[in-house]
Amino acid sequence: MTGPKLNEKSFVVGERSGTKASALYVRSGAWKARAVLDLIRGLPVKQADEVLQFTDREVAGTIRKVLASAVANAVHNDEQDADELYIKACFADEGPTIKRFTPRARGRAGAIKKRSSHITIIVGRLDDARLEVIQARAAKHGTAGRRRGAAAGGTTASRRERVERSRQRAAGLKGADVVDDAVDDELVDDELVEAPELIEAPETAADDTEPETEGN
Repeated sequence: MTGPKLNEKSFVVGERSGTKASALYVRSGAWKARAVLDLIRGLPVKQADEVLQFTDREVAGTIRKVLASAVANAVHNDEQDADELYIKACFADEGPTIKRFTPRARGRAGAIKKRSSHITIIVGRLDDARLEVIQARAAKHGTAGRRRGAAAGGTTASRRERVERSRQRAAGLKGADVVDDAVDDELVDDELVEAPELIEAPETAADDTEPETEGN
């Protein structure tokens, strides 16, 4: 742990500059880890965790675990408040490289270098001025969130009432359709009952005329 890695102008030997956590022999190149560490350097712990959560790099998951370990060390060992911590320094050093080869044409061999790295994250307490700014911003967002929640609650209630009215209207229309169907069924039954009388009348007239034909 040296001064330049901690972003300090002066480094005092033996003085603790923060709480750290390390992951050794991570199977990822140091340059890949540095690309992710550059995104979270200097951020508050909560914001850094959100950035790592949505970073589309495989090594971001390992870095997130190292960050959680550093925060846990600060809380349990140094009695720090997790909400007051930020990433004071983070860096990735080169680890050992495993050399392998793959066969190529004409008896040649292609080199394969499986690189590793050592990832270190150091967290420290935010200064009072920055803490006040963060807390004021959080309080402002909390008030705005409550207002939006209340407005959303009113909108939800009005929407619920509209849905209930539409359901009642649909139920009324369905009941009216059932009544109309019943009336139509009664009319059809009446027609079926009257139909045989109309059919029997011509047969009776035919029976009356038949004896006259036989007498002649």
